[in-house]
Amino acid sequence: MASESARAASAAEARFRISEPNSRPRKIKVIALDRASEQVVKSLARLPWQGASFLTMPEAPRRGESFSMQGWLSDVAGGTKDLVDEIGAADQVVMVATAGENAEAASIIGEACSLKRVMTTALVVCSPKTSDDALSQTLTHLRPWALMLVVSSAEDYIADMLVAMRA
Repeated sequence: MASESARAASAAEARFRISEPNSRPRKIKVIALDRASEQVVKSLARLPWQGASFLTMPEAPRRGESFSMQGWLSDVAGGTKDLVDEIGAADQVVMVATAGENAEAASIIGEACSLKRVMTTALVVCSPKTSDDALSQTLTHLRPWALMLVVSSAEDYIADMLVAMRA
């Protein structure tokens, strides 16, 4: 009598195997929301990834200022990117912010993600010196737009999160 392992490896059982891979890499757009997180994102971009692309942005437009979504984002090499096109090509958008910095751009990115039905995640880097008020102010801008929100005291944790997301 053949063992279970031998039976499972037989030609008769092979017809039930799925020939497709378990999963495919996700198309994740990682966007730095401020100058401090821009350094983190540029550092992450140097690591090997399957389907992640890394973007930065200038300061968020102030209320009443004219604004265009075309050319607003940049890749880490400095080339301009269209926000709507980048989000349209994504499975998920990860916004990276630094606690205490301006995260108002999360509303622009989050609204575009909502319109395109793209899942959002926000990762906040928080140093031990950051006050609770500064962290709270950053979280106020991110909460309405992030389906998952993670606060971390270490930049390495962001890389681990991206690996877990299959980036």
